[in-house]
Amino acid sequence: MKGKKSKREQKEWLYGLLFASPWILGFLAFSVYPLISSLYYSFTKFNAVTAPKWVGLANFKDVFSDPLVWKSLLNTLFMAFVSTPVNLMVALLLACIVIKNFRGRGLVRTAFFLPSVIPMVAATMVWIWMFDPTYGYINNVLQFFGISGPAWLLDSHYTKWALVLMGTWNTGTTMLVCMAALQSVPNSYYESAEIDGAGVVKRFIYITLPCVAHVIVYQAILSIINSFQYFQQVYIIVTANAGVKGGSAAGGPENSILMYPLYIFHNAFTYLKMGKASAMAWLLFIVVAILTVFMTKVTKKVTEDAGGE
Repeated sequence: MKGKKSKREQKEWLYGLLFASPWILGFLAFSVYPLISSLYYSFTKFNAVTAPKWVGLANFKDVFSDPLVWKSLLNTLFMAFVSTPVNLMVALLLACIVIKNFRGRGLVRTAFFLPSVIPMVAATMVWIWMFDPTYGYINNVLQFFGISGPAWLLDSHYTKWALVLMGTWNTGTTMLVCMAALQSVPNSYYESAEIDGAGVVKRFIYITLPCVAHVIVYQAILSIINSFQYFQQVYIIVTANAGVKGGSAAGGPENSILMYPLYIFHNAFTYLKMGKASAMAWLLFIVVAILTVFMTKVTKKVTEDAGGE
């Protein structure tokens, strides 16, 4: 009978389900269940030592009336829409350099990519030392040129820019993606442009950028989504500077690097307001989902334009 599985096929299906069951159980236990639980907890007053108590939309009202929520959201938006373009430009510039055929190209590529495989905790601790206003390498270099460097991580005017500078150091993966996109651009385009007398800058603007625009936009989407999960670096920095004059264990000087995920963490595990933290997490999910849909449409439009449709 058509559509009816044979005993052999049923046996193979059961074996497949059996081998996949550890992943399925893990997905249900560590992904689906926490997701559903957090949605329920967002409507309750809940911490680790008391049972959840239903409070309706009280947590969401608390979120919208909390000035630190808006402060942390603005800080996160800064990282998403300032750090992302800077990182993409650096990655594209590095890709343009390493795509050239020169002696030692493999070594240069390795050097540019190496920071991407260094553990984030170790890398952040090195940057904390480099940003030290007295002994740090960055201020010592600036001092060599007669420039008095700022207290990068202790001055609220420079803390976010220090994070942007940290981000430019870790663009190796994006560089490889951009390099692959650059290699896919037909050489005939450049040859035709050279015949017409177009210089390096014009070839880059009118040939290279349009041909790799869809890749850049896609990388921008991933970077923006990752920026809304920016936690590890700032947590290490504010914890390391907690005992320093001008430092803070909450969100840096004047909460200048209090990112939205870090504030969720503080509400859940420092202030034990897990209901509020769950509400903040779901609002973040909604914002990221909307941005993802919007930027996906932008990517589709850019891809169609690049293809001449």
